[in-house]
Amino acid sequence: MQSLNASLTTLSGNIFSSLRRADQRRWAEAYLLGLLVTPGKKSVRRLADAVSNSPTAAQSLRQFISISPWDWDPVMHELTHWAEGHGTPSAWTIGRAVLPKRGERSVGVHRYFDSFTGRTLNCQLGIGAFAYIGTVPVPVDWRLHLPAQWTEDPELRRGARIPDTMHYRSLQIQALDLVDTLTSRTDLTPPPVVVDLSDDPDTGLFLRALSQRGHDFVIAVPPTLRVHPVVERSPSAPAFVSAKSHLPSGGSPDTVLVTAPGGQQERVRVQSALVVVPGTRTAGLPEHPYRLFTEMLPDNRTGPLWITNLTHRRLDEVVSLTTLRTATVASVTTMERDFGLLDFEGRSLPGWYHHMALVSAAYAYRHLTPAPQSQPRRIYLPARHSRVAAKNTPQRSGASSS
Repeated sequence: MQSLNASLTTLSGNIFSSLRRADQRRWAEAYLLGLLVTPGKKSVRRLADAVSNSPTAAQSLRQFISISPWDWDPVMHELTHWAEGHGTPSAWTIGRAVLPKRGERSVGVHRYFDSFTGRTLNCQLGIGAFAYIGTVPVPVDWRLHLPAQWTEDPELRRGARIPDTMHYRSLQIQALDLVDTLTSRTDLTPPPVVVDLSDDPDTGLFLRALSQRGHDFVIAVPPTLRVHPVVERSPSAPAFVSAKSHLPSGGSPDTVLVTAPGGQQERVRVQSALVVVPGTRTAGLPEHPYRLFTEMLPDNRTGPLWITNLTHRRLDEVVSLTTLRTATVASVTTMERDFGLLDFEGRSLPGWYHHMALVSAAYAYRHLTPAPQSQPRRIYLPARHSRVAAKNTPQRSGASSS
């Protein structure tokens, strides 16, 4: 197995400390190193060839990812703390990873309309939480979306090893669960939450939940979101109207200087208004106003619609937070291209989470630590470990997802 440089050894020792057995920790290090040094597709066979001379290394890695019973949540917990050690997060973002699959046997696979590409795909859908450390969106947790057919069919549940405690949850409930999980992990003041829910007709429920929890947020909302201007709240005020129909009617746009995560700046025209959203009022408290806003494009069309409770913050600061959506999408693309996000070959739910935890750790290490000064060397794994792994590994576990 290739030796690890000191910084990677430290990361591996920290985030895999919850793994009880030494062989689990060793194979976790091997898989992590393989994701970092293997060019191109990150199949288990290619990872094994990159880090070991052992003829059974691929079987051992496959056993570790798809079959070995280790809990991924403590690993992500430690990865979150490790990332915070490199800087205080300026925001949490929630992004989606569309993972195309052939066939119908990979856990959670379903037909999904991807609004970014405008295509309907046969895929798994991952919902990821990212902590912004400086200019880096660090993936610190994931949820695999399980459509109802996967949670209601006992045979599918058994085949994918879906725990009895897991049931169907909507995308926004899973996003809220990610926010709750990150909040429970950190001793820091939670930063603003940035998420795109522009394709979710029930965004108001998410706004209310975040408000009740005391979170700051900037959320992309659907044009059909029902709002009411604050200035018109009176017994004779008109009914709630859609966000899209209301916003362009209010005054002249403001010109603000928007700063992207990499420091690039651009002046944009922004139309905004204070609004009330039905169903978001907390019992016993005054009705909370939100700021609805959008960028006005050169031809006077409106861009995506956003809503925030950061009404006390300058508009340029709030609009700058919306650029994190694009940066999060770019980080998912990088994980697909360079870190094997799309290359998990197993079909079980635990295997999926194991793989995503290791991919996240590899991405975080590469982006938050200096590049190593020397190429790790190859050493041979003890044969006794390889024989044990080979004996316990079903031969079909490495089949391609289909």
